[in-house]
Amino acid sequence: MKNNETVLLGHGSGGRLSHDLIHNLFVRYFRNDILLIQGDSAVLPVIHGTICLTTDSFVVDPIFFPGGNIGNLAIAGTVNDLAVSGAKPEYLSAAFILEEGFPMSDLEEIVKTMAEEASKAGVFIVTGDTKVVERGKCDKLFINTSGVGSLLPDSEGIIAGKNIKIGDKIIINGFIGDHGMAVMSARNNLQINSPVESDCACLNGLISDALQFKSAIKFMRDATRGGLGTVLAELCHHKPFGINLLEEAVPVRENVRGMCELLGFDPLYVANEGKVVMVVAAESANSILHIMQQHPLGKESAIIGEIMEHHAGKTWLLTSIGGKRIVDMPAGEQLPRIC
Repeated sequence: MKNNETVLLGHGSGGRLSHDLIHNLFVRYFRNDILLIQGDSAVLPVIHGTICLTTDSFVVDPIFFPGGNIGNLAIAGTVNDLAVSGAKPEYLSAAFILEEGFPMSDLEEIVKTMAEEASKAGVFIVTGDTKVVERGKCDKLFINTSGVGSLLPDSEGIIAGKNIKIGDKIIINGFIGDHGMAVMSARNNLQINSPVESDCACLNGLISDALQFKSAIKFMRDATRGGLGTVLAELCHHKPFGINLLEEAVPVRENVRGMCELLGFDPLYVANEGKVVMVVAAESANSILHIMQQHPLGKESAIIGEIMEHHAGKTWLLTSIGGKRIVDMPAGEQLPRIC
């Protein structure tokens, strides 16, 4: 591999170059006993209880951005999809679609970052695939992942939010909009005095801490594409309850707020990659909030809203100047290729 500074079509041929790429790069960084077997599928130990399965694809542009790259984004996105479902993430797959001519040094940096993020999250990358397409037929690199986890006991209702009731509180674990604005600034080479970094992170540790109160946690969702606003609009859509969202309580960094105002974005709809939205029982909200604030990824956690009996099916934002407006699902994509 050292003799090739860029990805060649031969790296996807299944021959010697493919063999060298797999052994010298992917196995080198992702090494674990299951992966080392290198069969056509991963042979996994029996997972007791209910299995959670998720899949995702990552096409972010640019692939390197402040606070991360497409590699740790792929791991965090997949781990978080499992964790917010009430599952313990355990195994991941990773498939790479590479463009001919992609720098091998960039690929190694991305793979290294993936390995580091997976290690921090306590998950194993156990199988994968590599394809190479002709120059111009793919924009540098796309990654597809799947994740397997075991549903934690008594967590079955979290994914659907079936136990939500009037008076429940809404919690988020920190500042919104960081990822979207970090990618936007990198994409357009914006020179700003106070740079924004992506919040990309695996949240399974934070969520595990909060699940000490699992009977009080009614719903969880990660606020990625579409942001916080879309999560809440979808949550109460066609439901017998509404949501009051308190604008003053929603954490937004001043530099993110400034960028959004300058570029015409609403922070509520800007993507995040390290934020979980929870609906929790009112009587346990402060206890759950306290636990989350003790975790490095939850220091800025806040109670930002409440489940309401009136305006069923709608989310209202109660503004800082005393007004209110409906928070609806956006008609289109604010910022494409954000993850």
